[in-house]
Amino acid sequence: MAINGETKTEPNSEEQVSRHQEVGHKSLLQSDALYQYILETSVYPREPESMKELREVTAKHPWNIMTTSADEGQFLNMLLKLVNAKNTMEIGVFTGYSLLATALALPDDGKILAMDINRDNYELGRPIIEKAGVAHKIDFKEGPAMPVLDEMIADGKYHGTYDFIFVDADKDNYINYHKRLIDLVKVGGLIGYDNTLWNGSVVAPPDAPMRKYVRYYRDYVLELNKALAADPRIEICMLPVGDGITLCRRIN
Repeated sequence: MAINGETKTEPNSEEQVSRHQEVGHKSLLQSDALYQYILETSVYPREPESMKELREVTAKHPWNIMTTSADEGQFLNMLLKLVNAKNTMEIGVFTGYSLLATALALPDDGKILAMDINRDNYELGRPIIEKAGVAHKIDFKEGPAMPVLDEMIADGKYHGTYDFIFVDADKDNYINYHKRLIDLVKVGGLIGYDNTLWNGSVVAPPDAPMRKYVRYYRDYVLELNKALAADPRIEICMLPVGDGITLCRRIN
């Protein structure tokens, strides 16, 4: 198989198990070849040129593991079109790959409130977003999202106004985000929490080999998953796309 111009042979079963032995692998699929098939057959041929460019720029970033995967970007883009989203929010932007996927899906008068603690990362992707002609849809705010959310809730006029909210940020605050976002998303609207399968660590034994950051946030992700499953205000669907995404539809 030729991947990125390099010819690679298929790993045998022993090598395949070894490759996925360390919890922290980006893809949740047990076969790298199957994941590559999805990308090359369904994702890359339909990926907008601007998203491809941003994906390639982000791949050179030392923290590139933080980016939304290409298959998840495609999923978000289609989902937003299906629900006819117009007013959205994104917590955790990084270089803006998922943000661009969202902006491309929204109508010309659509809006995204985008928040991240690091503007420098966003600035890497901003020229590409501007070239794509969708920068006018984005209101980027640098800094922690929690104070902004608290201010919006206290204001009162933002309750139930968001069609879609995507969260891909500090996992130790996911529960705190949910307590606030449930008031800001409209009835029938969606909240998407990224990384809810957390590199597969949610089913790993406590003594399994894990990267330090995976082990650190694992309990927070487990806590969130348990809380979402028990929340009567939402319907949920957990999908093994990217690193796992849980969609929450507000029902009351």
